[in-house]
Amino acid sequence: MKSGIATRPLEDLKAYRDRLQGFVYRSGTIMQPVFAAAAKARKRVAYAEGEDERVLRAVQVAVEEGLAEPLLIGRPEVIRSKIGELGLRLIDGRDYQVVSVDDEAHLIELAEDYYQLRRRQGVARNTALAEMRRNNTLIGAMLLRHHETDGLLCGTCGSYGTHLKHVADIVGRKPGINTLAAMNVVMLPSQTVFITDTYINENPTAEQIAEIALLAADEVRRFGVTPRVALLSHSSFGSAQTASAVKMRQALELIQHQAPELEAEGEMHGDAALNKGILDRVFPGSRLAEAASLLVMPNLDAANITFNVLKAVAGQGITVGPILLGARRPVHILTPTSTVRRITNMTALTSVEASMAE
Repeated sequence: MKSGIATRPLEDLKAYRDRLQGFVYRSGTIMQPVFAAAAKARKRVAYAEGEDERVLRAVQVAVEEGLAEPLLIGRPEVIRSKIGELGLRLIDGRDYQVVSVDDEAHLIELAEDYYQLRRRQGVARNTALAEMRRNNTLIGAMLLRHHETDGLLCGTCGSYGTHLKHVADIVGRKPGINTLAAMNVVMLPSQTVFITDTYINENPTAEQIAEIALLAADEVRRFGVTPRVALLSHSSFGSAQTASAVKMRQALELIQHQAPELEAEGEMHGDAALNKGILDRVFPGSRLAEAASLLVMPNLDAANITFNVLKAVAGQGITVGPILLGARRPVHILTPTSTVRRITNMTALTSVEASMAE
């Protein structure tokens, strides 16, 4: 400023922005609006695997950048020991809180609520307590249910399906939503693509695909991206009459009826979805103004294989997700291959979702 007033605060602000921009750059610019919103929100995010080295490193970044208020589920002494071994600058009570798995009174309280919730589904009282003692995701889901945290991240160890069962049983779906689904983001050299359903529904119906597409489109907007939906198939605009091709055409009809303002097109090949020039040659006058940003797959195999192949050969390992779609509260199930960067990205996203759920 010309007056010289507030020079130091501006320098501090610039340094902060430079650090944030540096991390955003390494994570891909797609995360920029999410990181900015998370820094304003600073919501409580619980980590089911609070003793995991990757989680602790991600928590260090989250604390430094003000992305969330971390709650680590685990053994306090183990967490403190690992923080010391890793040379991290985290202090219990100042930078993070611990939800101790050794706090028997707290576990009994959570287990009783879990028993009351699930006793008509075959869960006995002693089974509920035993499960609570050995399953951190179950603890995290109950914390979310009790509003002791604003969001939850789990899944850095164990199978996706195991974590999903507890999330579905305890957290449940948003009102009016019938299907949970997963979406991943891959940052390619020339564009960013969102892919669904990468982890949950093996062979979704046309109705499920339509619902998944609408849920995914809402999430894409959270990244500041206009959702342009491509329903992918081996068929190209009616060239085949197989069951999967017909299903995708039916899904498009449902989407157009429920969200006529949404840019959605299909069924189409993957190259036409990602290249507007090809799309215009194959199907002139399509509803997509530009290349698709959201790829909706006909089944689980197609989605998961496409995501992992793109990640390996073109995405330079820069991904976001899996993002759980349709859950009642902000919760996401990661995978055992999650990196520190991916956990940090998901921390920011969970914090933003929690602020918008208020």
